Amino acid sequence: MSAPPVRIRRALAADLPAIVRMLADDPLGARRERLEDPLPDSYRQAFAAIEQDPNNELVVAEGADGVAVAVLQLSFTPGLSHQGGWRATIEGVRVDSRLRGGGVGHELLRWAIERARQRGCRQVQLTTDKTRTAARRFYESLGFVASHEGMKLALAPPPAGAA
Repeated sequence: MSAPPVRIRRALAADLPAIVRMLADDPLGARRERLEDPLPDSYRQAFAAIEQDPNNELVVAEGADGVAVAVLQLSFTPGLSHQGGWRATIEGVRVDSRLRGGGVGHELLRWAIERARQRGCRQVQLTTDKTRTAARRFYESLGFVASHEGMKLALAPPPAGAA
């Protein structure tokens, strides 16, 4: 599988429309994202928080035209388990639907794994929705193992003006 040439870099605020488009471009994302013009402020606020946090990196794979064609967020977390080892969590992985299956995702994930090594992480983890069987096969092809059962609890957003 040969990926089209891409450059992996930190995301810029100008990438937000392309990122949100990719996040919304599947049945699950279509229900939870708001792809509007202009984008809701919540996306810009989240981007600013990620950008200011040294333990979070939002990265994109950029095509030859400079447009983001894949995205992921990489979070670094210290922990006491694994003898005080850091772990990297990969979230929000999306590849432009026109390029899926062409190797861009593999290149981006390999980059993220190497970045975790550079940061001294002892483990890289991610979750994928149980309905995304193709995504699971994709992650397994990169060496990820479904070793744990993940659990989530959805919380309602706080009322407007609450801190």
